[in-house]
Amino acid sequence: MSQDLSLDRFERVALATIAALPPPFAEPARAVLLRIADWPAADMLADLGMEDPLELTGLYDGVPMTEKSVFAFGGPPDTVWLFREPILAEWRERGDVELDDLVAHVVIHEFAHHFGWSDADIAAIDPWWE
Repeated sequence: MSQDLSLDRFERVALATIAALPPPFAEPARAVLLRIADWPAADMLADLGMEDPLELTGLYDGVPMTEKSVFAFGGPPDTVWLFREPILAEWRERGDVELDDLVAHVVIHEFAHHFGWSDADIAAIDPWWE
């Protein structure tokens, strides 16, 4: 029996991770668009000065809440991207983590960019490096 490695699984795990955020964060997080793709687009890599698409497991595209003005309107919506193939490559390379845990970790880190969280804030929610 093969394991489900589909985009749908990644979306289910990401949505469950967002729903499990502490109450002050869960509601604003639901306002961020979630996109799951196999690979990052070439222009995303170019904007980040990256050549290897395997280096980019996720991306926050937007203005962090700590930098937003109440007077700013319009513009593209804040978006969190997850890239399935780079996440799968990291998962296979590590060999010591569950896929769902790795997906959740990437989700938390991308939302950390959205909320302007510090490393201590991230560790309180996702103690990945302990």
